Amino acid sequence: MLKQRRDAAENLAKRLFAAEQAIDDAICRVSDLAGYMPVARTNAGLSAVVGQNAIAQAAESLSALVAARGHLVSTHNHLAETRDQIGLRTMAMGSTGAKPAELARTKDENIVNMADHAA
Repeated sequence: MLKQRRDAAENLAKRLFAAEQAIDDAICRVSDLAGYMPVARTNAGLSAVVGQNAIAQAAESLSALVAARGHLVSTHNHLAETRDQIGLRTMAMGSTGAKPAELARTKDENIVNMADHAA
């Protein structure tokens, strides 16, 4: 039974980390796009009013991605609670990124390498 839980948790964690990375990548790409739009307009010698709606929509897209990232961080935290509830608290999983110290539950938390880059 424990092996089944551990396997399920590992497979779920892989998907969670992939989703977190995908959103971070999307944020970077949309930021790059939105940041380049005014440069492209200037390089083309166009008026400031040209493309304003496109810039506004790109900014809205970025805002939606940032909100989605927040929801995924919340999902991550809830999954960590679920992991603990099903008896896998000491299971080591995660990326190599570090959690901010203020998010650690206790100073002597015994979870090895439970660092999550998005939480």
